[in-house]
Amino acid sequence: MGFIQAFAGAIGGTLADQWKDYLVPMPGVPATAGIYPAVPQGTNAGRGSNTKGSDNIISNGSKIVVPEGMALITMQDGAITGCITEPGGFTFTSDDPNAKSIFSGDGLKASLLTQSWERFKYGGQPGAQHMAHYVNLKEIPNNRFGTQSEIYWDDAFLGTQVGAITRGTYTLKIVDPILFIKNFVPAKYLSDRKVFDFADMDNDAGSQLFNEVVSSLSAAFSIYTNDPDKGNRITKIQGDQIGFAKSLSQAVEEEYQWKTDRGLEIVKVAIQAIEYDDDTKALLTDVKRADALSGARGNSFMQQSVARGMQAAGENGGGTGMAFMGMGFNGASNVMGAVQQPTGPVNPQSEEDPYEKLAKYKKMLDEELITQEDYDQQKKKLLGV
Repeated sequence: MGFIQAFAGAIGGTLADQWKDYLVPMPGVPATAGIYPAVPQGTNAGRGSNTKGSDNIISNGSKIVVPEGMALITMQDGAITGCITEPGGFTFTSDDPNAKSIFSGDGLKASLLTQSWERFKYGGQPGAQHMAHYVNLKEIPNNRFGTQSEIYWDDAFLGTQVGAITRGTYTLKIVDPILFIKNFVPAKYLSDRKVFDFADMDNDAGSQLFNEVVSSLSAAFSIYTNDPDKGNRITKIQGDQIGFAKSLSQAVEEEYQWKTDRGLEIVKVAIQAIEYDDDTKALLTDVKRADALSGARGNSFMQQSVARGMQAAGENGGGTGMAFMGMGFNGASNVMGAVQQPTGPVNPQSEEDPYEKLAKYKKMLDEELITQEDYDQQKKKLLGV
């Protein structure tokens, strides 16, 4: 009885699989999906009769649609047999007896009798497995990263190690669909025809990528801030999505070979927040003050300080102040020495602010009482930069 039933099942399945398939992307797939199966469109608006074919057989002559930004991977018995990266409609052909169809001119014997005998040996089911999967070649968004504690890196501009807690998102791209499937996608997403979603919390492979990105952040920040082309400024990083993405991509490639082993690449990064530790905050405050005393803004600040000083000198007997402005370079040097080496006992609480001292040096520089070299030397000494 089992023998007859198996034979009858083989005949029925063979006839159903003679219909040409029309394969399209699975509907309702999220933008964060990396790979998902192609599914046959058995009916369309109530028309069509291809509703009983086997799930794992694609008939010769079947049409496959490849949308923009997608790649199509075909597989037979677990091995990759084809890869299409161009958009358009394509016709499927195969030498596998299970794929032959009387509607594609393969002949009655090859299409029906040979298939029936092969399926009879496997209990009525096809003796092969055909699969078609779509791979997303577009930028895949909303991949999150974040650190729970400070990460540290060597900062070229600040000249020391800095630390921060950071979080943000990145977009990645599958640049080699074959490497992605062969070396990274777990087998269950292929054999069970499941959607591989990077944003799925139950996707262990996606979680692994998250951990690798977090562990690469320190190296990425170091690469970015030590790049002279970026001006060595960490303050530029939040507005430079592509620049920091290159640094992060370089870091994960060096540590985990995303591109060469998995066909993955980070394209853009959006940093939502950088929260520096207390030591770094204090250091950045000093740097801001130093920046304020340089360039056009510093000149304006110094000119206002000089003007206030001259006004005060005039109110308290301006002859002395004007006489000071008429001194030669030697006299100016003596004044600089007097500013640096106060006589008598010094009260630490009443010691002059270094920025006020620097304002005096800037005044002497503007009046050509000292040279630019003298001024720069004193600026470095007072501000420690």
